[in-house]
Amino acid sequence: MAPRGISEAEEAREYHKIELFIGNLLRGCVIATVIVVIFGAVLFIPSAYSVHPAYHTFRGEPAAFRSVGGVLALAFTGDAKAIIEAGMLLLILTPILRVAVSVFAFLYEKDYLYVVLTLIVLGLLLFSLSGGA
Repeated sequence: MAPRGISEAEEAREYHKIELFIGNLLRGCVIATVIVVIFGAVLFIPSAYSVHPAYHTFRGEPAAFRSVGGVLALAFTGDAKAIIEAGMLLLILTPILRVAVSVFAFLYEKDYLYVVLTLIVLGLLLFSLSGGA
């Protein structure tokens, strides 16, 4: 018997709607990532051939590329490498969004065990992305 006083067919339709939403969210994030990275690459490629790297001297990444805020701030100024990095950050965000939306889907289904388990997974993802400390 289906929970919440609805038929099994209605429950299947609701579940299908949730899965379609999650699928469309993932597809949209990946498409947005591709668009952002291609845009950054189009800006970056012409300038990449005008620079001659000095391989005998090591130069680390600029400080702005060491934080999400720094990458986004540079990306909004039009920095091509930062735009590509922002696309990669969007790609990293995609599975995190999937887990976060799953929390709400399980809440809607009143499946509290999976809400707790999914919140633990989300917490672990966010903890690991924050540097683990």
